[in-house]
Amino acid sequence: MEVSESTIFAAVLGFQWIVYLWESYLSSRQRFLARTVETVPDKLKHVLDQETFTKARLYQLDKSTFGFWQGVYSQIETTLILIFGGFPFLWWYAGEITNRFGYGAEYEILQSLVFLFMTSIFSTVTSLPWTVYSTFVLEEKHGFNKQTPAFFVKDQIKKFTVMQCISLPIVSGLIYIIQIGGDYFFIYAWIFTFVISLLLITIYADYIAPLFDKFTPLPDGELRSRIEALAASIDFPLTKLFVVEGSKRSAHSNAYFYGFFKNKRIVLFDTLIEGYKSPDEEKDRDNEEMEKKEKSEDSDETEEKTEEKEEKQGKHKKQGCTNDEILAVLAHELGHWKMNHIISNLVISQVNTFLCFLIFALLIKETVLYTAFGFDSRPVLIGMLIIFQFIFSPYHEVLSFCMTVLSRKFEFEADAFAKKMQKASDLKSSLIKLNKDNLGFPVVDWLYSTWSYSHPPLLERLKALEKTD
Repeated sequence: MEVSESTIFAAVLGFQWIVYLWESYLSSRQRFLARTVETVPDKLKHVLDQETFTKARLYQLDKSTFGFWQGVYSQIETTLILIFGGFPFLWWYAGEITNRFGYGAEYEILQSLVFLFMTSIFSTVTSLPWTVYSTFVLEEKHGFNKQTPAFFVKDQIKKFTVMQCISLPIVSGLIYIIQIGGDYFFIYAWIFTFVISLLLITIYADYIAPLFDKFTPLPDGELRSRIEALAASIDFPLTKLFVVEGSKRSAHSNAYFYGFFKNKRIVLFDTLIEGYKSPDEEKDRDNEEMEKKEKSEDSDETEEKTEEKEEKQGKHKKQGCTNDEILAVLAHELGHWKMNHIISNLVISQVNTFLCFLIFALLIKETVLYTAFGFDSRPVLIGMLIIFQFIFSPYHEVLSFCMTVLSRKFEFEADAFAKKMQKASDLKSSLIKLNKDNLGFPVVDWLYSTWSYSHPPLLERLKALEKTD
């Protein structure tokens, strides 16, 4: 039995709204807790003081409210684009542009790139007000934003430019492979995307990430020596150790490692290291001290103004972890490597990609899928858009939930690995500190966290670390 165009379109649109309403319901459950739980529950009094708890609660509430309105806008925008044929119009207009330069419909790849470029501009422009509000109102209000307007504008331009430089050639290659690959193009397309993903993982931290943030080697000292000793104790092939100046962008903290085979690197955010000062900050501090000495007659007034300025900028807020706590955090991260979690995720990702390309190969010639969305031709890029983004939506939702469950399992296992390395106590204190520094709201709705949290809530991780072997 053939399925009609209207049935396909209604099913896609209906599922989009079902997912939106479900996620909105889950968010409302968490938002209710943020509104009503105003004092630290007894089970959390050993984790947070009342002042920090209140700050975290208000931050959670503001983020949730912002997410609600952003979700409403996004859902309405997507619905209107689908109903009024936004994608067919952009495809037609992309063809008009290429025609003006003498390139007809046979130049499908060129028309696809113009279409992709225009959709990127549209999504960037429509999302920009939300990004500005999130950065300069929401994050600024709660003391996390460190970006100036000039830095923000420069950053957005670089992000857009880099994204086009990466995505357009990849899409061109993928369309070409699908066009010439014959009946087994899905195998070649999968191999192509696999190679590209490995290449991007390899070059990202060395060549792409430094375009946005400054990476400097961690200075010689106790912390560096202890990290190298920790890596050597489990045969982790550490070759480089960096600190990234994330504090110029945000006060949030993090740490990660990357690299393949025998070439691993560890990156620490400067906000993770208690009392860390970059070389530039050390120079600025020396210059300030010189200026103070030269203006000793106004020293009291200058010092008072400096302290007031630093307090406004959040410099007086003690943030970050001790060396022992950083070692515990890294023990957790190295646990992911030791227990092959990274390889497991990579294998799952590639199996999923292969299956998606296989099913895509079976559906790409179904004319009804194109006409259901207002197209009278079957361009490869449009087929990918319709099938991967809309037809596969139910599958992606199920897969996403399964990956969330798996991710939480991996997090518990990495915590257990750190515990076996005698880091349980320091890991607990670091988790509490990072939760405070990032204003994480520790009161969570079980259903919301089960669906949304790739990392277990703080209390669950602390309880697991306290269990005896």
